[in-house]
Amino acid sequence: MNCRPAVCCVAALALGFAALVTLPVGAQETPQSQSSDSVAKPRKKTPDQTDQTDTNQAPIHSEYEKQKQAPPNTPTFRSEATTVGVDVSVLDDHNNFIPRIPEGNFRIYEDGVPQQISQFGQGEAPMTICMVIEFSGRFQAFWSYGWYETLQASYGFLSTLKPDDNVAVVAFDLHTTILSDFSPDKNKAQQALGQLRIPGFSESNVFDALTDMADRMSNIEGRKAILYIGSGIDTFSKLTFDKARKSLQESGVPIYTISTLQVSRMLAESNGMMGPIGEMDFLQADNEMKTFSKETGGLSFFPRFLAEYPSIFQQIETALRDQYTLAYHPTNTARDGKFRRIKVELINPATNEPLRVVNAKGKPIKYQIIAKAGYKAPHEVD
Repeated sequence: MNCRPAVCCVAALALGFAALVTLPVGAQETPQSQSSDSVAKPRKKTPDQTDQTDTNQAPIHSEYEKQKQAPPNTPTFRSEATTVGVDVSVLDDHNNFIPRIPEGNFRIYEDGVPQQISQFGQGEAPMTICMVIEFSGRFQAFWSYGWYETLQASYGFLSTLKPDDNVAVVAFDLHTTILSDFSPDKNKAQQALGQLRIPGFSESNVFDALTDMADRMSNIEGRKAILYIGSGIDTFSKLTFDKARKSLQESGVPIYTISTLQVSRMLAESNGMMGPIGEMDFLQADNEMKTFSKETGGLSFFPRFLAEYPSIFQQIETALRDQYTLAYHPTNTARDGKFRRIKVELINPATNEPLRVVNAKGKPIKYQIIAKAGYKAPHEVD
C-alpha cells in the first residue's frame, strides 16, 4: 500500500467502526490471548518470590519522596490537619492563566459559609502527573488509528514535562497495570510507553482505574494531577459512575481528560456507520469525563485532529504549573468524615460584586475559576 499509516488506519477504522461501537457496554467479552507485549497481565511470580506489588493494597512507592520538599509556605492538606489547601487557576476565554490577581479579590466558601484565607501565594512549581492510558482491544488494536492516536498523545505529553516533574505511567483494560513508578526520570516513562503494543482484553474499566490511582495519589503533596487518555467509555468497572464520582471528589486529585477517537466518530457518523447505541455511549462518556474534570478542578479536551494536541498540552501545563495557592482554617471543626463543598469566587471587595476582568484593550473578558469541588473532613477515629 502507498498510503500513509495514519490515513490508512483512519479508513480501516471507519469501515469497521459500526461493529465496535455497538458492543454492549455492560457485557464482558472473552479475553484475547496474551502475548509477551501485553500490559494487561502482570508477570507470574515464582513461589520463592515475595509479593511486594499488590495493586489492591500497597501504595505506589515513589521516588517523589526523595525529591526536594515543597517550599515552606506551600499550603497542603492532610486528613488529620485543620488547614485546607486549595490550588486555584484563573483562566481567560482562551484558557490562558490570568496572573497578578490580589489576595483581596479571592473569596472561599465551605458549604456556603465564608472562610478566612490564612495563606496566599502564586507561582510555578514542579508537577506530579499520573498518566492513565486506556489500552484495550476494543479501540487500541495493534496499528489501528486508536492505537496510533493514543501513542501520539502519550509520547507528546511526556515530551512537554520539565526535568523536575514526576511522572508515572499506568495502562488499563480489564485490569489496571502500573508500568512505571513516579519518577523525574523520563526514560523510565519512555520505556513504559514502549510496552503499549498488543492489548490483552477488550474491556475498558475507566472508573476503577481512575479511582484506584486517585486514591493512591491522595497523600502526595504539592501540585499533582491525573491525565486520562482514552475514549472515556467504561464497560465493566466494579464501581458505578456515582460511586466513582464521589471517590474522585474526596481524593482531591485534579483529573484532566483527553478524549480520543473524535475524528473516527466523525467519519463513522458521516458515513452512517454510527448506530444510535454507539453514539449514545460516546456522548455519555464525554459527559462523564467532563463531570470528573469539573468537580476535581481539572479540564476536559476533545481534540478532533492530532494538530490540536500541542495546544492542549500547553493548556494543561499552564493550569497546573501556574496557580494561586490558598489555604484556610475551616470554621466547621467537626471531625465527622463528611464531604464538604468548596467554592472559590473572585469579587470586587468595594462592592462585593463579581470581579470584572479586562484585557489589554480594556474590554471585559470571560474567565473561569478552576479549583477542586471540596474535600472529605477528617474522621474522629483517624
